[in-house]
Amino acid sequence: MSVNDIEPPPASGAWREGDDPGRRHFLDLPAPLKLAAGGELPGVRLAYETWGELAPDGSNAVLVLHALTGDAHLQGPAGPGHPTPGWWPGLIEPGGPLDPARWFVVAPNAVGGCQGSTGPASRAPDGRTWGSRFPTVTVRDTVVAEQYLADALGIDAFACVIGGSMGSMRSLEWAATEPDRVRRLFLLAGPAASTADQIGWASPQIQAITGDPHWHGGDYHDTPEGPWRGLGVARRIAHLSYRSGFELATRFGRDPQPGEDPLDGGRYAVESYLDHHADKLVHRFDAASYVRLTQAMNHHDVGRDRGGVPAALSRVSARTYVAGVTSDRLYPLADQQELADRIPRADPLRVIDSPYGHDGFLVETPTVARMLGELLDEAV
Repeated sequence: MSVNDIEPPPASGAWREGDDPGRRHFLDLPAPLKLAAGGELPGVRLAYETWGELAPDGSNAVLVLHALTGDAHLQGPAGPGHPTPGWWPGLIEPGGPLDPARWFVVAPNAVGGCQGSTGPASRAPDGRTWGSRFPTVTVRDTVVAEQYLADALGIDAFACVIGGSMGSMRSLEWAATEPDRVRRLFLLAGPAASTADQIGWASPQIQAITGDPHWHGGDYHDTPEGPWRGLGVARRIAHLSYRSGFELATRFGRDPQPGEDPLDGGRYAVESYLDHHADKLVHRFDAASYVRLTQAMNHHDVGRDRGGVPAALSRVSARTYVAGVTSDRLYPLADQQELADRIPRADPLRVIDSPYGHDGFLVETPTVARMLGELLDEAV
């Protein structure tokens, strides 16, 4: 079976108005969102989830920001409204680093996403799906929207802002945009600015989606079939960048998929593995959100309009931990070393020794939990 043989999913895996909200809360922004690329986005809604209770003085709020295909469902089982379990289990639990008896944890779905926040699959103010009309958004724009959320929740400053990959980009932008509102900062597996290599990895993913015959210029949401084949190919490419060659060789080698013969049209085991991840994504994500958020990651540059990266990083006043994964070939350790070297109150780089590549920041939960617990216990 290849990605082209997967049973056709809906045109979009996005959460749509009228679906079960699950644990989601919603905030409608009180004003149009002004965009860094120009213009504005009206009628913006943010979906978010929370755990714990906000202290009377607001001092215990923690903001956790998801990566490209994540959402607000940080912790909890799959069920109505939530097609998959929480994407970062093991952090929010009694005795864990984000014990809800101590911390008030907030996890929003980024603008441009597809799990309740305004994105290409959402209805625009005119009642039609945004589709191809959805504008270019940047990581910085997502932070501006999240500032409205913090205000609405009564949070003057976060005790900590945390994120990995695209979540690290968003966390860094938070600390550079609103330094007085971020007391601690935990950046995992992300850069100060996306490099040519990272943009290069993203380019064929975008082309796979927009080249799908069911893309329809981005206006496929109300058609019988969407560009799920292109989205599946994009996920296969991305997943290769998320894992290390060592892990794939050790785990799969050149073994065929059981019951299949590659010399007779069957798959290798590693191909079946990639097909599995493609199938999961196309049932829970939206292709246009994947394009727009991937482009937002490509546009990421904390130094834009701030005098360059060193000047931007010097703005960060938070007590900071930066962590990277030894085998990360998408965002290598040199990216995190730059952050640790240039952020004024950053500790020396924390290294996660893992064979799992970029995904190590999600897989190595005990190590991440220990680091996070140390940071949260430090004075600011």
